[in-house]
Amino acid sequence: MTIEILLVALILVFALIFFISGKLRVDVTALIVLCFLAITGLVTPREAVAAFGNPAVVTIWTMYILSAALVKTNIANMIGNNVLKFSGKSETSLIIVIMSFSGLLSAFMNNIGVAALMLPVVMSISRITGHSPSRLLIPMAFGVLLGGFTTILTTINLLVSDALRENNFTPFGLFDFTPVGIVVLISGILFMAFLGKRFLPKRNLVKETLGTEINLKDQYELQERMNALKVPDDSFLIDKSISEINIGTVTGLTVVAILRNHKTMLAPDPSTKLNANDVIIIEGRLDRLKEFRGWQNLQLEDNHSALNILISDEIKFAEVTVAENSSIINKSYYEINFRKNYRINVLAIKQGETLKRSHLASHIIQKGDVLLIRGKEEILEKLTSTSNFVKCRKVSKDDLEKQYSLQERLFIVKIAQDSTLIDKTLSKSRMGAVFGLHVVAIIRGEKIITMPGQDEIIQHNDKLVISCRKDDLDLLRGLQNLQFESESTAKIDNLESDQVGLIEVSLAPRSNVAGKTLRDIHFREKYGLQVIAIWREGKAIRTNLRDIELRFGDALLLMGKREKVKTLKADGDYIILSQEAPQILNKKKAPVSGGILLFFVFAVFLGWLPISTAALSAVVLMIITGCLAIEDVYKSIDWKAIFLIAGMMPLGIAIQKTGTADLVSAHILSLHNFIGDWGILILLYLLITAAGAFIPTSALVVFMAPIFISISQQLGISPYAIMMVLAVSASASFISPVSHPANVLVMGPGGYKFSDYTKVGLPLTIVVMIIGLIMISVFWPL
Repeated sequence: MTIEILLVALILVFALIFFISGKLRVDVTALIVLCFLAITGLVTPREAVAAFGNPAVVTIWTMYILSAALVKTNIANMIGNNVLKFSGKSETSLIIVIMSFSGLLSAFMNNIGVAALMLPVVMSISRITGHSPSRLLIPMAFGVLLGGFTTILTTINLLVSDALRENNFTPFGLFDFTPVGIVVLISGILFMAFLGKRFLPKRNLVKETLGTEINLKDQYELQERMNALKVPDDSFLIDKSISEINIGTVTGLTVVAILRNHKTMLAPDPSTKLNANDVIIIEGRLDRLKEFRGWQNLQLEDNHSALNILISDEIKFAEVTVAENSSIINKSYYEINFRKNYRINVLAIKQGETLKRSHLASHIIQKGDVLLIRGKEEILEKLTSTSNFVKCRKVSKDDLEKQYSLQERLFIVKIAQDSTLIDKTLSKSRMGAVFGLHVVAIIRGEKIITMPGQDEIIQHNDKLVISCRKDDLDLLRGLQNLQFESESTAKIDNLESDQVGLIEVSLAPRSNVAGKTLRDIHFREKYGLQVIAIWREGKAIRTNLRDIELRFGDALLLMGKREKVKTLKADGDYIILSQEAPQILNKKKAPVSGGILLFFVFAVFLGWLPISTAALSAVVLMIITGCLAIEDVYKSIDWKAIFLIAGMMPLGIAIQKTGTADLVSAHILSLHNFIGDWGILILLYLLITAAGAFIPTSALVVFMAPIFISISQQLGISPYAIMMVLAVSASASFISPVSHPANVLVMGPGGYKFSDYTKVGLPLTIVVMIIGLIMISVFWPL
């Protein structure tokens, strides 16, 4: 083994580790691979970046644009929306027609785009026919994957064909995959319709109510978590708005309605003020509210000594300024978590002439902000040695009283003997979540804990020194005095009206909100809609929604004014499943875009133009004829996928140049005497299928293609046959949700678990392998 092969092996292992673990984005991993290969000289600088202009890569990104144009001009929608007309209402016929339409579209469109287009169509069919989405969505996703193999116009097939071109073989043509692909598609559809459906989950996710309409309230089991709280006549909450009382932050619950004078106000605006005898309908886990009521009977003590308690020889106050190039700029106070990451308390923030001392959690830090902080002296002195802070100035007690009026905002409360807060840590007590209320010290007998950590356990007879406004404590008492009403009061027959609706959405394939919380993206403020449940891996989450990181595959149940859905739809980060807001389409351009698509197909089929040139020409025609705006062109491209492919292509070159491909193929061929040519092909098929469950298939094809070519040369068999095996096996991404974005997309709306994909995908993989290999032997003999 040469040093070059060892280096290739190391970078390959690095890529696999990060692809499987997800510690780095796949496109970032690919770019690291590219740079490593260029720096070590395993590929030339020209070879390292040549992939960005590679005909296959150009064709891939142009197909994203053409797919978007077909959607925008209603061509794809016309096909998708006619599914029900051809299928009837039986489950078997629905599976056949849905998979057929999905396969037809994906033959000429990007697979992910087809899945995103068909998702709301299938959800609508589910509601109309009464069939659970869990019985239809996996077949739809699998139909997309099977149909994508039927022409060269999908990423996998383009990469396989390009590998042939790079090795001086004639690349596959537009319809060279069609004979094998059509038979595999039909076999897959028949299997799913008559046998595979037996493996699909039969969860009662959807319950029929009136006629055949499906009630989202029942699907997410909202009524099971509805509770009613009445505002007493003498409550401090009277004339306070919903946003002011902060009940969602305090309890992790969602206000879904207010009952007032025998009328129901659904999805009340945050600015809605409470009246005496209002009944607030909340949704979520009741134990959170009961836990919160453990705050009752906190005994307020004399606070004259509170400020003195916070100052000692060890603990000091200081002002620090946020540096111009600080990494915390544009992050919220909540995100930064000063106590955990910097071991300091932030008690106030000056922004220009404005002094902010309350509700700091949502404050967005800006350069030049002056923070009033408290901490150990050595910690304060080290802060300015970082790039985040400058100008650390100690603050005297006199300044604390005169400039910050800190004494007015310090309170000492004693833990009641029967309080449920006893034996809980400060973090689990959720004190920091309440109105920006912070425990800055604990008096425990004769001992004073000057800087309690989040894991500090509250004990019997502890006295907590709390920083907050007096009004915050009053609001706290007001919330504690809300009266529980009977279960019958909390039952609302209809959570929808002419103005207010329940809307189900999922994250779009290229959504920017994955990995972020609702709090991070300010969802309620941005869209005017509130999330009342998240469906994840077969379960509905209804509590603490603000702080849950969103994932691809999640389905979100929203409540709010129907008119607000247009804003959400225009964003592009979400797919509307309940079809509340039809997409704005340019239907007049449908004949034009259809004609351009035909031009593209015929130009490639008849050999007038290379496929990359024809695709690029079709994109230009779509733009100049007004079928797609230039802004939509850039939005439609999945740049993450493009950089992944272009970044991994140099690795394929290095695998071939260094002899790595020959070395690996020699080890595989050592089994040839025992299993023969077809045994080797079956082994390779299974290897690619298994690896595809964890590794992006496009990257897998890029670095496995040279090995497949080398094996074909050493065995003396047709390179077209073995590359067709690579294409079929890489396209058979059925056995896990992470095998392909189309699988992830349907996970939340279908209520699927990881194992559901394996149960139905594994037998389908075997069927596709058998049929695919037989068809390859017929149309592409060894």
